[in-house]
Amino acid sequence: MHQSRLGHGARRRLRRRDQRGDVPGWVLVTVMTISIGVALWGVAQPQMVGILQSALNSVK
Repeated sequence: MHQSRLGHGARRRLRRRDQRGDVPGWVLVTVMTISIGVALWGVAQPQMVGILQSALNSVK
């Protein structure tokens, strides 16, 4: 009886660990998203600044 409880507890812990997700995968997704954002900002910065200034000037 005691062994079956230990086996059940171990299975439950393993199942819980599987449901936590893939941490390295999330880190990779986050780093790639930031990289794409930085690359786009580097290319489109003058246009984006112009759009922002135009929008702010139209509010004044």
